[in-house]
Amino acid sequence: MADSKTVAIIGAGPVGLAAAAHVLERGMSPVVLEAGPEAGHAVRQWQHVQLFSPWEYNVDRAAARLLEPTGWNSPDPQSYPTGGELIDRYIEPLATRTPLRETIRTSSRVTAISRGGVDKARTKGRERAPFEIGYQNGRGPEVLRADAVIDASGTWFSPNPAGSNGLPAIGEAGCADRIAYGMPDVRGADRARYAGKTVAVLGAGHSAVGTLIDLVHLSDEVPGTQPVWLLRGSDPAKAFGGGRNDKLAARGELGTVFAALLAAGRIRMEAEFGVTQLSDADGRLRIAAGACCGARSVIADELIVATGFRPDLSFLSELRLRLDPAIDAPVALAPLIDPNEHSCGTVRPHGARELAHDEPGFYIAGMKSYGRAPTFLMVTGYEQVRSIAADVAGDKEAAARVELVLPETGVCTRGGLDSSIASGCCGGPAKEEPSACCAADETARKAGASGCGCS
Repeated sequence: MADSKTVAIIGAGPVGLAAAAHVLERGMSPVVLEAGPEAGHAVRQWQHVQLFSPWEYNVDRAAARLLEPTGWNSPDPQSYPTGGELIDRYIEPLATRTPLRETIRTSSRVTAISRGGVDKARTKGRERAPFEIGYQNGRGPEVLRADAVIDASGTWFSPNPAGSNGLPAIGEAGCADRIAYGMPDVRGADRARYAGKTVAVLGAGHSAVGTLIDLVHLSDEVPGTQPVWLLRGSDPAKAFGGGRNDKLAARGELGTVFAALLAAGRIRMEAEFGVTQLSDADGRLRIAAGACCGARSVIADELIVATGFRPDLSFLSELRLRLDPAIDAPVALAPLIDPNEHSCGTVRPHGARELAHDEPGFYIAGMKSYGRAPTFLMVTGYEQVRSIAADVAGDKEAAARVELVLPETGVCTRGGLDSSIASGCCGGPAKEEPSACCAADETARKAGASGCGCS
């Protein structure tokens, strides 16, 4: 049955290509629909950024098996690539030098997905109706029929807005020429835009921290460059991460360096700054926080909004999704990654079971599966699609099997408290089902140890 199945994969990023490799290895037919002109289109937007996971966590095993006959030189597993190196040494050869090149349709933006002859309201015969994927390319609208769909389209092109209420701040659209989202290349391609300017960075995740560090380096090179950190919360220490306890050394070092720069006064910080309004201030940008017109304000030349991303669900409206109402992740995955409950960068491996919806044969994988939650690792996506491909092929045993050990963050918080004092997270008997706390803590509990395995 697997031989006859066509699997549509949305997105030709690292996880989408890994999905295609696993589907192909299972004897099925993948068709990859990529909105951009080349594979890895989203990665190309942040190719200046160095990943904090080394190569050993960035190469999918099925993809590597496809690459080996091409004469591909596997990168040093312990070195850390930039996004550009990820493209040049992995994504590009995988997409152009292996059988996957015949499966990828670029400049093909998916616009809608449904079931053939069956709308969302109809149940009878639904699981037997093929998926119909509508997409737009240079020739106009097209329709692809498939037996299963893996949405690995990511979230890069749907960033969160600046407003602290989840909506665009008042005036945000009108100030668009002075706002960037995500992680612009402040020391490279975008240097002229930020050099010698006062640059406000909104956010507290890795993107915000990395950008602020780059702005400090830029200030060493160009006097007058002033980074300003706009922090919605009150505790800057949450951005420091696990430090030396993080098994991804580059990730731990990022937080350590950032903490030192903040302590040295190299970065101006505005805590409890929930942006509500943006407006012109004599050619500069007034960023206001607080009720109505803003009880506080910061004047800057540029604003970088690094407040995370959210999934684009607009083309999935005719499918029966089961998503957590808070973070837009599959309901079985949400408790493991919900930032309201914990901030562990380590999430236990998961696959088809956690990613399934009420729409048989449809899965959301990769960064998009995390909804609005952060801390996604590429290798997590590879394990997801390995399991999904097995599930689609009917190999339920392989789909349920865990084939991944994730690196620990060295820090684990729950409900805003440190894991060493958070009730229910550390110490005590092991639970039958792993909780949302760190995988290391679960291991410690199962071994009968007290205290927290994350510390």
